Amino acid sequence: MTTKPITTRALGRATLERQLLLRRRPMTVEDAVAHLVGLQAQEVRAPYVTLAARLDGFTPAALSDALEERRVARIVTMRSTIHLHTADDCMTLRPLVQPARAKELNIFREGLAGVDLERLCAVTRPYVEEEPRTPKEIREWLLGTWPDADPQSLSAAARCLLPLVQVTPRALWRRSGAVRLTTAEHWLHREAVESPGHDETILRYLRAFGPASVRDFQKWAGLTRTKPAFERLRERLVTFRDEHGVELFDLPDAPRPDEDVPAPPRLLADFDNVLLSHADRTRVVPEAHHGRNWAANAAYPAFLLDGFLAGLWTLKESADGTRITLEPFGSPTRAQREELVAEAERTAAVLEAPGPVTVDFATVRK
Repeated sequence: MTTKPITTRALGRATLERQLLLRRRPMTVEDAVAHLVGLQAQEVRAPYVTLAARLDGFTPAALSDALEERRVARIVTMRSTIHLHTADDCMTLRPLVQPARAKELNIFREGLAGVDLERLCAVTRPYVEEEPRTPKEIREWLLGTWPDADPQSLSAAARCLLPLVQVTPRALWRRSGAVRLTTAEHWLHREAVESPGHDETILRYLRAFGPASVRDFQKWAGLTRTKPAFERLRERLVTFRDEHGVELFDLPDAPRPDEDVPAPPRLLADFDNVLLSHADRTRVVPEAHHGRNWAANAAYPAFLLDGFLAGLWTLKESADGTRITLEPFGSPTRAQREELVAEAERTAAVLEAPGPVTVDFATVRK
């Protein structure tokens, strides 16, 4: 099978189409979250912004209801970060990444000296299933059995070894609440299942993020040693070479728009997966802007222009209304500025920000 070349710009357009960022879709929350194989949810507001950028007709109540009805949930999965997943994916993707989560405990081994990890799971599970518990309550419960262990290491062990979900009212729209945890099986009323394996997850990843390399998939999933799975799938896939000669895999029937297809401006949440889910992020993040939406372990909400990272934005609500500040990295044209303002106003409306809404431009922070 011939391996075709593909430009960085074409890669970006393909990814944006699959990420629902070239044109908004009239999808349900569950269908969108499933298609995207989860949403970054480190911040409780982030999934609302993520879906506002991607869905036609989205309302915050739709996501809030899905959380409250336990059709979606927040759980640690890929890259050891909190993701919003459908109930089905909570049960399958957590087992997929469980070996990586368990391996994390190597950095806590000194604090866990003398701790029987199997017993830790055995005593924690009924405790959090009796009623959802705060991280502090879990730490104190475990210290009752292992008083000489490091408290933070005990918390890490529970987090890494058990599929703990953050229960509502945490992350409900304009309600939220403290973090309280129980197991996915208990909260979602489902039986534990085995991992689906790498093959099916790779196909889903390509459907949402492709074309992509082996390293891209591993970066997204936080897994290693997945090349054999790609080789098993090779006959079902097509391949490309990027501008650096890296082999990329893709589904034969996946959309790959022309590289000159217009890409409207989009306001993204902090930690949006489109900015995080490839080893080589230049398809969306130009080299000149690498790292400009990051500060230490935090990320700033960013916006796209012409399909590429082009600046930062903030939304601040007050008794006097809402102000959205756009901080471009460069000098947008007059037409681009007008499109950005319209997109910002739309975002404010979808997120039910109090009026009046003011949109202004500022010099990007250093």
